Amino acid sequence: MATEYTGTGYGAELPSPTTLLRAFREPVATLLSDPAADPRLREVLEAAHDLVQCHERRHRAQEAAHAAGATPRRVTDCVQTVEEIDARRTELVARIDEWVAINIPHRTGASLHTETLGAVIDRMAAKWVAAQQALGVPPPDTAPRLKLTEGRGRRRGSPHLGEPPRRADSEAHLQWYRLAELADGYRDLITEVAQHRRRLPVW
Repeated sequence: MATEYTGTGYGAELPSPTTLLRAFREPVATLLSDPAADPRLREVLEAAHDLVQCHERRHRAQEAAHAAGATPRRVTDCVQTVEEIDARRTELVARIDEWVAINIPHRTGASLHTETLGAVIDRMAAKWVAAQQALGVPPPDTAPRLKLTEGRGRRRGSPHLGEPPRRADSEAHLQWYRLAELADGYRDLITEVAQHRRRLPVW
């Protein structure tokens, strides 16, 4: 059952799509070092960053399990690793939803969204990793900085991601556009929440 927000801590805003996407790839401390950053977002951004790391580890474990010559013991170990990662993801999603319950106000009568914010961010983190893998982007500490932008852009690209790299193949383009669609949907969701036309469930 969805619970109602407590009403405490009114005034916090949900992170913008660009801020969230930056948190996927950058240390949160770097984001919050900006004087304009809202320190109240730390918990959400840290959880988002950790979710990306979970999905990266999950991807590697699944690849190892399906690798040629993988022994039954290796497959069993990978399955256990995936289960542990998924348990950690559940904890991180719950942490985000608890933050929403405490910090984000809602208006009675507003339409209830079908997913919690934690679930939405988890899906975006998974698609972020899929897009990076398809593009062959190296680990975050050595990867080039992708251009992220605020506001609306041409529909074939993303207002927050820009255009996919020209070197991207068809699979990379597909993953990029799917991520862009999720980012656009997230933007629309937080706009409706801010306007009290939609409220977020906390399951």
